[in-house]
Amino acid sequence: MAADTQQTHRPGVFKQQNKGHKHGKHRSKGSLERETKGKVNVKVLTKKKKSSLNRADRRHQASQIRKTKRDEVLAKKRGRGGQGAPPHFVVILKLHKDVDISSVLSLLKTCDEEATVNLNEQGICHISIPRFKQRVSIYTPEYGNMHALLDAVKVADSLLCLLSTDGGIDDFGDYCLTCLCAQGIPAVNFGVQGLKLIPHKKQSDVKKSIQKRIDKRFPGDKYHSIDSTQDALLMLRLITNQKLRPIFNREYRPHLLAEDIQFELPNEESELGTLKVSGYLRCQNLSVNSLVHIPGWGDFQMLQIDAAKDPYTQNQKTRGIAGQDTEMSESEGYVTVLDKANPSQQESLESENVPDPMEGEQTWPTDEELAEADKNAKKKVVKKVPKGTSEYQASWIVDSDDDNDSQLDEESDEDDDEMQGVDEVESADNESDNEEFETLTVTEADEDAQYDETMDLDEEKNMLKKIKEERLHVMFPDEVDTPMERTARERFSRYRGLKSFRTSPWDPKENLPLDYARIFQFANFRQTKKRVMNIESDGGALPGWYITVHIANVPKEFMESYKPGNPVVVFGLLKHEQKISVLNFMIKKNSFYTKPIKSKERLIFHVGYRRFSACPVFSQHTNGSKHKLDRFLPADTVTMATVYAPTMFPPASVLVFKETYSGEHELVATGSLHSVNPNRIVTKRTVLSGLPFKINKRSAVVRFMFFNREDIDWFKPVELRTKWGKRGHIKEPLGTHGHMKCVFDGQLKSQDTVLMNLYKRVFPKWTYNPHVNAPPVINEFSLDTMETEEDEEEERTAYQMFE
Repeated sequence: MAADTQQTHRPGVFKQQNKGHKHGKHRSKGSLERETKGKVNVKVLTKKKKSSLNRADRRHQASQIRKTKRDEVLAKKRGRGGQGAPPHFVVILKLHKDVDISSVLSLLKTCDEEATVNLNEQGICHISIPRFKQRVSIYTPEYGNMHALLDAVKVADSLLCLLSTDGGIDDFGDYCLTCLCAQGIPAVNFGVQGLKLIPHKKQSDVKKSIQKRIDKRFPGDKYHSIDSTQDALLMLRLITNQKLRPIFNREYRPHLLAEDIQFELPNEESELGTLKVSGYLRCQNLSVNSLVHIPGWGDFQMLQIDAAKDPYTQNQKTRGIAGQDTEMSESEGYVTVLDKANPSQQESLESENVPDPMEGEQTWPTDEELAEADKNAKKKVVKKVPKGTSEYQASWIVDSDDDNDSQLDEESDEDDDEMQGVDEVESADNESDNEEFETLTVTEADEDAQYDETMDLDEEKNMLKKIKEERLHVMFPDEVDTPMERTARERFSRYRGLKSFRTSPWDPKENLPLDYARIFQFANFRQTKKRVMNIESDGGALPGWYITVHIANVPKEFMESYKPGNPVVVFGLLKHEQKISVLNFMIKKNSFYTKPIKSKERLIFHVGYRRFSACPVFSQHTNGSKHKLDRFLPADTVTMATVYAPTMFPPASVLVFKETYSGEHELVATGSLHSVNPNRIVTKRTVLSGLPFKINKRSAVVRFMFFNREDIDWFKPVELRTKWGKRGHIKEPLGTHGHMKCVFDGQLKSQDTVLMNLYKRVFPKWTYNPHVNAPPVINEFSLDTMETEEDEEEERTAYQMFE
């Protein structure tokens, strides 16, 4: 009875309601299983299962990765100097003119009695060391020959720098290190000769001085004494066993250093011939259907590639091309034709497009289009015209922004941008010279005649003119006087005003020059570079072989200008690297070069393995879509230099030189290749200035900016600004002589200047020249940039005239 009467407890309205679990914005595993009810998605079935490794497997995988990387490093080290590999190429650079390279080289030759020493016609010394099972090729460029040094280091595995006990490094040695560090320097070793000849009391100070000079550029590196054969043998061991420093430009491209050179002409009257270059191939395979580049001469095609016996082998047993060991004597040799060029598969030397002048032309209009044109022609248009103008005269008035761009020349536009004060200063100088001096016949001393032979008077005058222009540009940046004999709307018809230089739109395809029809543009340059770099070349000559490359259509001037002892380097090109595009270099002016460099001035570029001359356009390096033109290369900031040049895949080092009137090359700037982008907009700013004539609270009457009423109406939409930060616009013209009423956001000061910014896009000139003459050898070098008293007096006079 008690069990029947017992009642079950039922919760009331006040039962506690707990919150559900907050699992975020995703569903829990339980809810997914209840919904799917055992069903499996198709994507899960097709997706590759990721197996999670346990602890032991992860350790084993890490050890395998380490072992693979270690094997790659060892294989790379064994790929230099051993049998079947190219010799370890060493360049000896003396950093002081008092260093005796011949004594150091003789110690390296005689340090091992079993070593075999050979010297070829190119000045390369081959040393085969059986004790180390290594081969070393040593090249010593002539002191003062900068081109020979740069070309040799382009393919060098190691650089041996020799310092002097008296001063360590001189000015030219420091200049060489500056150029080499900017180009890309391989593994470096330092040697000093003559330490034992110094008294013991002074050796400590000399060692500290030498180490201090080394730590300035290479902190942590040590130097080694080379005073005996034992020291020389230790240096060779150090060179052959050191870690190689990779250089990107040559790691992905096949290249060789010429061991033997032959030139053949089809006949005596021909200007082009076949150049046969023999040497060890390095880094990558070389296909006969690809292109090769000779620095300073351009790109060429190959006829065939031959494989010959290695002339500097360690022993008489030579490994053939097929991989079989063949006994040969020194007098015997074989020449195997590896491959001949196939015209159907060979890369073309075509570097630029041939523009079609009829491209984009319309066909003959149809009857419907003619009828529509007549209908539009009869449409009534409301125009603002002067009083008394007839309908016939009004039809000739143009309302649109039509300008005769095609009739304006770029060069005349550049000349008009210069300030008129420079011409006035020059005319005043000429008049004063004529008044103060007269022509006399004077017998000059021999010292004065010798001094004048090293000077070019025209070059001095041009340099003084550029110095004045640069300082005038610093004092009044981009300011141009409005011409009085020509209307401003015609003079500045190519320019436009921008509301904001950073955010205002500018179409990169607008009003392109005809030269843009000749260049190549990549749809996706990064993807193209990635695809080209990952292509593995099959066949052809393999790295380490001693080959002979037959290069076709080489100019006869190459052999006429060639001097035995200067290195000849041949680089294989990647795909698309012969095609010309717009290259942007990020450079910075060197601190020891104080002369002004004007935009569009011819300079010599060393870009990676290329060497060419061009006239760059300088612009600011900013993050925006538009970049302001720099009329002169600034000295304290990074600048972009834009040129037409063959395509190259970055990263690549850039060295910029300036050729003097004596033929020498002076280092101007260093940097790197930034991008290959024709769409980069470089805008030239021109500033028109005016002075306030009458100043009110919010308005002012401005004069001297324009000189007629029509120009004021033309430039009325452009915003004005002042040097003191005020902004405004033109309200209306006053009179007919160029006075105008302007409204500003505040009251102007009497000493303020009203400015109007106008912009136009500029493009580089087609001035690419692959042929660069070698500079003369530098006998005396000095970084002394102190000015003479005459230069200071001329600059002081120029400042007074400008003020």
